[in-house]
Formats: sequence, structure tokens, C-alpha cells
Amino acid sequence: MTSTKENTPLCGLNREDFQTTVNGKKTDLYFLRNRAGYEVAITNYGGAICAVMVPDKDGKMTNVVQGHDNIQSLINSPEPFLSTLIGRFGNRIAKGQFILNGKEYQLAVNNGQNALHGGPTGYHKKVWDARQMGPRSLALHRVSPYGEEGFTGELDVTVEFTFTDQNELVIEYLASTNKKTIVNLTHHAFFSLTGLANPTPTIDDLICEINADYYLPIDETSIPTGEIRFVKDTPFDFRTPKTVGQDIDADDEQIRNGHGYDHCYVLNKREEGELSFAARIKEPKSGRTMEVYTTEPGVQIYTDNYANGYEGQHGATFPRRSAICFECQHFPDSPNRPYFPSVVLTPNKQYKQKTIYRFGVEK
Repeated sequence: MTSTKENTPLCGLNREDFQTTVNGKKTDLYFLRNRAGYEVAITNYGGAICAVMVPDKDGKMTNVVQGHDNIQSLINSPEPFLSTLIGRFGNRIAKGQFILNGKEYQLAVNNGQNALHGGPTGYHKKVWDARQMGPRSLALHRVSPYGEEGFTGELDVTVEFTFTDQNELVIEYLASTNKKTIVNLTHHAFFSLTGLANPTPTIDDLICEINADYYLPIDETSIPTGEIRFVKDTPFDFRTPKTVGQDIDADDEQIRNGHGYDHCYVLNKREEGELSFAARIKEPKSGRTMEVYTTEPGVQIYTDNYANGYEGQHGATFPRRSAICFECQHFPDSPNRPYFPSVVLTPNKQYKQKTIYRFGVEK
């Protein structure tokens, strides 16, 4: 098929470079385009977002999410969760252990002594069944079998990505189970609003606002201590916009424990499950903005504290703190904290979650 301007991807990624077979299932790359001509590229391997092409204040289009430019680099990425779907349980569970219905479960441990993001072969390593529903929408589906990574119950999961004409990337999650289990799904997009480069600039100058009066302190293994702490007079206060870099290296035990920001914020909500404003970032040089809305009670803010300058897409490199993540989710270690919002799903209930990343420009 000959390329025309209309079907040549803005992001410069080739579908063929993402087509292979993993464990008998075919991988591919899918493009979502809105009426403005902006573009999102997603692969069904791990539900990874490989590109979000949006303009700066001068109309220049750039990819603002970190990714790779071929399937093998994605599979072997130094950052296994780079802009991927996360499940069955986003974030950490202490020692990979929890009790459900009086029975103790032991999950795969992959982050020191803790279970992280569903385990080493969680949803980020799976090939999902994909169905593109028109130019702006993609549905990914898989059935997570009983016992996968140690989790109980079979979980039937659908994740739908829609790129609206309002430049919103909407991610909707739907899941059901045949047996009582725990669920905490999220997406781990690594956002770099400056655009990818060699090296990709740090996020220090990003102006950030987070709609949260409280956050969850962590111990030295990044597990919540159980306290719900007021952000006032701490480096974690983003209720009024400030740069990410202002307090990221503050002399503070919590900053040391997270090696920067790697903490769950308790979002301000009028009622449980409402779709409401969570956070906003602005990149002052380009004028690009991103707002986050979610139905989830929390958002994990991660400032890419462990990247080492590894190579990504089109020769770009990703140094430490060159991206920021807004992982909308329930709280870490919730199965072991009965007073945290429940992550238990029963066969008669549906798990639903909606998160929106809205891109804009401010001159």
C-alpha cells in the first residue's frame, strides 16, 4: 500500500515495526486521530501508549509520551512499565501478601520484598485482543486466568481508549470476576510535555497543581505507613501551582524514601467515584498543558526517579526525571489496610474506572 499524507503517521512510527508474535498472539500498532489531526499511537502489547502527538503554542507537533519505536525494544525496555497498562493490581502490596476470605495469598514479588504493578509478567507484558472502533477509539480485551501471578479469580478486562475532538485521551476500564478477588487497574504513561529529545529535558520546570489535601507517606520500601498526612507545610503541597523541581530534592524523609516524588495523593472528592479534576501540568517554554480527571480516589505521582538515560524512540534518551506519571488508582497496599477504599471485587459487581488526560496550549 502506498503511503499518502493522510495515512502517514505524524509520530513517524511504522506499524510493521510493532508486528510480531508473542506467545502465539499477534502484536500490532493502532493509530487514533481526532478531527484536529492530532494523533495517539497504541500497541496491544501491554497496552503501551507509544505516542501522543499534540501541538505547542506555535503549532509544532511533538510526541509528549515516552516510548519505543519497535516491538523488540518495547519488550526489552529497561523500564518494564514504560507507558503501559497496569494490572491486576497497580502499585505495591507489602511482601506480596494479603488475606481475602480468611485465606492468605502470596503474589509474585518483583520490587525488593514487595509485589509491584501486578508482578513481573503482569498486564504490561501481555498481548491483548484489540478491536479498533473507528478512527478515534480502540478497545483492548483479555481474560486474566485464575492464579495468574498468584491472584485469585478469573478477571475479564476491557480497556477502551478514545481520543476526542477536545484533545482528550479517555481511558475507560471495565472488569468482572467469577470469584472474589482484588483489582486496581491503571495506566503508567510517562509524560514529557517538552517532547522527546537526546537527552529529553527534565521535568523540573513543569508547573504542577494537584487537587489533594492529603497524601500517603511511605516507608523506605515504598509501602504506605498507614498514615494519611496533610500536605500543608510539606514538599507535597501542590494545591497552589508550583514547579515540580521546587521541592523535589528537599531535606525531607518522605522525599528520601521516594527518591523524589513516588507517592499516592488522596484526591479531593465530593462523593465516591465522581469524575473530577485531579491534576494539571504546564510546560512553560512550549505552552503545552495537560489536565487529569479521574473517578479514582487516588493518583500516584511518579517523577521518573530511576531512569538512567536509556534510549527510546527515534534516538531520544530518557534521563532521570525526564518524565512525570499520573497513575490514577486506588491506594497502594489497600488489601492490607481495611480503612483504605476497598479494592475487593465480587462476582455480582462490575469494576469501572475512567481517567481523562486533556491536552491543551496556553500562550
